[in-house]
Amino acid sequence: MSKAKSILCGLVVLGALFAGSVATALECRDVANAGQTFTVCEVDATREDIRLFLTDPESGTPLASFRNVEAALVRDGKRLSFGMNAGMYHTDRSPVGLYVEDGQESARLVTSAGPGNFGLLPNGVFCVRQGRADVIETLRFDREAPECRDATQSGPMLVIDGALHPRFLPDSDSRYIRNGVGTSDDGSRVVFAISQGRVTFHEFGILFRDVLNTPQALYFDGNISRLYAPGIGRHDGGFPMGPIVGVVENAD
Repeated sequence: MSKAKSILCGLVVLGALFAGSVATALECRDVANAGQTFTVCEVDATREDIRLFLTDPESGTPLASFRNVEAALVRDGKRLSFGMNAGMYHTDRSPVGLYVEDGQESARLVTSAGPGNFGLLPNGVFCVRQGRADVIETLRFDREAPECRDATQSGPMLVIDGALHPRFLPDSDSRYIRNGVGTSDDGSRVVFAISQGRVTFHEFGILFRDVLNTPQALYFDGNISRLYAPGIGRHDGGFPMGPIVGVVENAD
């Protein structure tokens, strides 16, 4: 091989490695399991800026949509490269459980059982800190009191320390389009998933435990589940949302 060809091949390899490194910081793909298909977006929390959004900082009104989040970010020279609804909310868009945004707590942690999926204990908290993000079971979160820059509480937990939620039934007939998030033990790997069809809690938990290999995973919501992933041409509309999780990048 000539010297020129050798240099060219080296540049191609380096370019491929660099492109692969960038892709792994935020990558969305379809994953099939047991006859169901899911859209999965994996984020490297050590390299990406993961944030939560609820209200417009200028008007104080609920953002409620990916489009409004994008418009708010543009004012600061930023853009939204990924977004997903991130927890249950009341009719006025206020969070049902703990909500922290940029260090400011606007709703308190709920530790008691209650009606609906949120109260199906154990539930949990998605906690974003510098260089990491974690799903933490609520009572553990209450004991350890980690300092989260951003946090949203939801439920039920899908996977707790590698085990499925004890109330999930393999033969359940409760099926919805569902979305949630799982994290690695070191908090570096964050995996968001939304089903393309109607799935049970058991099927959704199996995805996070056995396919995505996340030892902790949390259910965000069902039926109103939404995804914003411009890299794969997806921008879901529909019902106005409460808390929204997103990955933020510079606009240029």
